[in-house]
Amino acid sequence: MTPEDVEKILREGLPDCEFVVQRDGSHYAIRAVGQVFDSKRPVQRQQLVYAALKEQIASGSIHAVHMKLFTPKEWQKRAQ
Repeated sequence: MTPEDVEKILREGLPDCEFVVQRDGSHYAIRAVGQVFDSKRPVQRQQLVYAALKEQIASGSIHAVHMKLFTPKEWQKRAQ
């Protein structure tokens, strides 16, 4: 499964987010920025991403996921 495949799945599950996906074997690093994360705790944000990828995780095509999840406001502050 390519990073582009994972990004496509994520865009379908979380359509209003921007993603950057990198892969190392079956391990993926995901950076997502979206309003959907507003007022959500870190675990709730992760749950949204895991829900979008549940089939791939269950099948073993994705073994591990490292996530950095931001609201647009958080991402903007970080870029300054």
